Amino acid sequence: MAITDWPTHERPREKLLKLGAKNLSDTELLAIFLRTGTTGRNAVELARNLLTHFGGLSNLFSADKAALCNVQGVGIAKYTQLQAILEIARRTICEKLERGCMMNTPQLVRDFLHLSLANKQHEIFMAIFLDAKHHMIATEELFTGTLTQASVYPREVIKRALYHNAAAIIFAHNHTSGSTEPSQADKALTHILKKALDLIDIKVLDHFIIGNNEIMSFAEHNLI
Repeated sequence: MAITDWPTHERPREKLLKLGAKNLSDTELLAIFLRTGTTGRNAVELARNLLTHFGGLSNLFSADKAALCNVQGVGIAKYTQLQAILEIARRTICEKLERGCMMNTPQLVRDFLHLSLANKQHEIFMAIFLDAKHHMIATEELFTGTLTQASVYPREVIKRALYHNAAAIIFAHNHTSGSTEPSQADKALTHILKKALDLIDIKVLDHFIIGNNEIMSFAEHNLI
C-alpha cells in the first residue's frame, strides 16, 4: 500500500510535523529521507529492509558504495545523499566545538568522533588540535591502516601540532573489531606520544578508542 493511502496521522512526514522528529522511529525518519520506494515496496518498507539488512542506522551510514548500491531500490543518488547527511551532521558538531571549550562539551566530542570513525573498514588515527583555551583549531586523520608504534610516527604528530600552533591535543582511533578494549600497543603508543609532546609543552588531554556502539576514554580510565 502506498504511504499516501495511509491514514494521515500515520504518515511519517505528517507525524514529524505534528509530533517532532524525535518521536519518529528510525524507520520513519529514513523513509522521509528516501522519499520513494520501489515497485511493490513503499518508502517505509524499503527503509525497514535497509535497517534490517545493515543492522541499524550506524552500519547503514558507514556502508561503502558497493554494499549499499547492491540493495534493491538504492543507487548512487541515495548513496551520495546518505554520505552528505553524515558529513553535514559531522560539520554541524564541528562548528559547535570550534565555538566553545571542548572540555565543557564532552558529549559533543564523543558524537563528533563517533561520526568520524565508527564502523570504518580500516583503522584511522586522528588528532584534534586545541588552543590554550581548549577551543578546537583543526582535526586531521594522521595515519591509516594497522596502528602500532611502528606505523604512528611521533615526529609527524609533533610536526602537525607545531604547524597548528596547538597547546593541547586529543587523539582518537577506531577498532575495526568494534571492541573498545585498549591493547598493550594502544597503551604503549599513547605513552610514547604523550612523552614526546611533553617535551614541547603540548598537553595530551585524552585518547579515545571508537567501537561500533561505544567510546572508551583513556583519561576516564586513568591511562593518560
